[in-house]
Amino acid sequence: MYEESKLHGKVLVAQGGGPTAVINQSMAGVVLESRKFPQVTRVYGAINGVKGIVNEDFLDLTQETTHNLEQVALTPSSALLSTRDKPDEKYCDAMFEVMRAHDVRYFFYIGGNDSSDTVRIINERAENAHYDFRAIHIPKTIDNDLVLNDHTPGYGSAARFVAQAFIGANLDNRALPGVYIGVVMGRHAGFLTAASSIAQKYPTDGPHLIYMPERAFDMDKFLGDVKKIYDRLGCCVIAVSEGVQDQEGTPIMSKLLNCVEKDAHGNVQLSGTGMLGDLLAEQIKTKLKISRVRSDTFGYLQRSFFGCVSDVDQHEAREVGERAVQFALWHNMDGSVVMERTGYYSVDYRLAALSDVAGKTRHMPDEFINAAGNHITDAFKFYLRPLLGSGLGSATHLRAPRAEKILKRNV
Repeated sequence: MYEESKLHGKVLVAQGGGPTAVINQSMAGVVLESRKFPQVTRVYGAINGVKGIVNEDFLDLTQETTHNLEQVALTPSSALLSTRDKPDEKYCDAMFEVMRAHDVRYFFYIGGNDSSDTVRIINERAENAHYDFRAIHIPKTIDNDLVLNDHTPGYGSAARFVAQAFIGANLDNRALPGVYIGVVMGRHAGFLTAASSIAQKYPTDGPHLIYMPERAFDMDKFLGDVKKIYDRLGCCVIAVSEGVQDQEGTPIMSKLLNCVEKDAHGNVQLSGTGMLGDLLAEQIKTKLKISRVRSDTFGYLQRSFFGCVSDVDQHEAREVGERAVQFALWHNMDGSVVMERTGYYSVDYRLAALSDVAGKTRHMPDEFINAAGNHITDAFKFYLRPLLGSGLGSATHLRAPRAEKILKRNV
């Protein structure tokens, strides 16, 4: 029997960092579950994350209809809007002034690595200020790089998009052969880029090469890999993480830019430019003398693509929001909700210390990457497939035999 929390007051929920296709499921889970508890006087949503707290910019979600919340839950991107702000001591002082004024006693922040660190800072500040409330970090990131988690809400849907995009790229490249490069999001972890491997149905299908931040990127080796594939098949489909780096750990992208732009968390801005794809394409053209080379940078399309959502991802994103509320209001605890795999396929949730998650990055395990460092293993496909949800589909080639030539002329 759980002991009911003695804290009475408002619930505050916010969304931080990059949007996903299912982040609103977690928000709806927090709101709907919180409204069941009598000690909750109001459920507020902060507009633009922690910035909205400082600006006292709240929606009273207690007055939102259940029907509309369910419709918003099915809508991609952050309904409460987001922010990249990283609170310092002064920022936190302003936040707690607002929290006290509104009698906020439960704070739920949905986000990734940087957001978990924000919850940690806020929680420490609350303790120092002797302000009694519960802070819970709810996992979210398409990069799938939160430590302790088997996977994170948002990843399955983004991975589904990447897999389907490369299915289409395969078909396009098969019709008009050449070299195709798809640049996928992934600052420090290659989970999302690796999802492109699901596009491989036939022996000649791509992506034939996959490059992730977990392995040092060497241009000469890259060109050698491309040449081997192209000489054998007459085409080559490549997936590459935007965060690929050299032997010293310097992102290839940052080496290309004269002025490196960084966000409030110190992260180099990697998305929003096609420069990496253009550079790799130019190297292939000039060094390998291959004329037909094309590149696409998936950019922000991966995060909130409408109509390409994993049902498994949706259900888990909702449940993780509900469980966060239960940890706070039933158990009277702070922490970060962690998702664990418990079979093939099921998940369960536990609460970890914020310090065990905040500011840390999870990388692709070695058993998911091939020995050459330019592709993935079947172990990764086994890991990923249930996260993509139902009805993924696959492409099919014609199997009819060729008719015999009469004039025997080749054009």
